[in-house]
Amino acid sequence: MNSSLTPSEAKQYSPLALAFLGDSVYEIMMRDRILRCANMPTAQLHSLKIKKVCAAYQAKAIDIILPSLTEEELKIYKRGRNATGNSIPKNGNAADYHKATGLEALFGFIHLTGNSARLLELFDTICQTDHELISRSE
Repeated sequence: MNSSLTPSEAKQYSPLALAFLGDSVYEIMMRDRILRCANMPTAQLHSLKIKKVCAAYQAKAIDIILPSLTEEELKIYKRGRNATGNSIPKNGNAADYHKATGLEALFGFIHLTGNSARLLELFDTICQTDHELISRSE
């Protein structure tokens, strides 16, 4: 992996580029959390993952962490939310999709800046409201 970027360097990326990365960051964190919560057949793991990485779930997730975002994080989220250029999937609604893109942009930005503690803090806050995802180790 490359070294972390400064916030100024990370802000040079478009919000959709940040969301491109953040989508993967969020998904791998979610896959890890699901796997650690229960040892189940892969079909069940996949089904649960699909529910947790969809736009509707991510839109609810951003609502949970929004009050705890810093001013800089809020700006990154809004840049992602307001970005244009992606088409809305048929089975989703535009509001959820835009909010999810904002969440993904935020996760991409935080990942690029190397602040894994903050990333985990925000992710844990999301998961603490979801009883399916509360780790047995907690």
